[in-house]
Amino acid sequence: MNTKDVIFDLRTKKGLSQDELAEKVFVTRQAVSRWETGETVPNTETLKLLSEFFDVSINTLLGSPRKLFCQCCGMPLEDEVISKEKDGAFNEDYCKWCYADGEYTYSDMDDLIDVCVPHMASEGFTEEQARAYLKDMLPKLDYWKRYDELGGGKKFEEFKKQLIDEFNALHVEGLPKVEKLNALVGSYVNLEYRLPNGQKVKFLDDGATYLGNQYECEFGGDRCFGILANMEFLLVATYGEGGSDPELVLYKKR
Repeated sequence: MNTKDVIFDLRTKKGLSQDELAEKVFVTRQAVSRWETGETVPNTETLKLLSEFFDVSINTLLGSPRKLFCQCCGMPLEDEVISKEKDGAFNEDYCKWCYADGEYTYSDMDDLIDVCVPHMASEGFTEEQARAYLKDMLPKLDYWKRYDELGGGKKFEEFKKQLIDEFNALHVEGLPKVEKLNALVGSYVNLEYRLPNGQKVKFLDDGATYLGNQYECEFGGDRCFGILANMEFLLVATYGEGGSDPELVLYKKR
């Protein structure tokens, strides 16, 4: 699609007139009309406003002229998994797993490989093939080439260490010692809880990135533990045998 078609499609899907869209992004109706006929394209600042308003990347607004890949893990990027800055603006260089709220989430390439290998193995790679491919490909990506310049994920690693210490300080019965937290996107974590009326609701924000992991009971029991955290809370989910609804215990951070 061309930019003119993208803007027309996004506007009509929201049920907006050209006048109404113009008001949202501080331009005239005539400007919107010229975009939609292909006579002009929005300037850089207006593209940013349109991106925020429609919640799509600038690349999408321009008709996807670039094939986007995460410059940390190599994942192909669609709008649903593109990372965002603290102000909500899209960062088209990274996925939500590798960059969240202005912070890089990986400082160790081997840790990233350990996370990626199981996903690639489920897509037909052997573990050996996946590791070999990643060890060859990742150093060629911008994040790892510029790691020292960018500062890497050192600050984020300190935050993860703080969360790990806080989880272990909870002394939850049966929960193994927490050693590692991985980046998790809300829309990819199947965590729901049941209301008293029986209705299930999602606990997590689909667009947010959290830190978490899953563990089996260290005593060989039939329970599994899921842990999840962000800046505001620690969550421990206990799963019983047979995949029953998790028991959720939320610890509010001060």
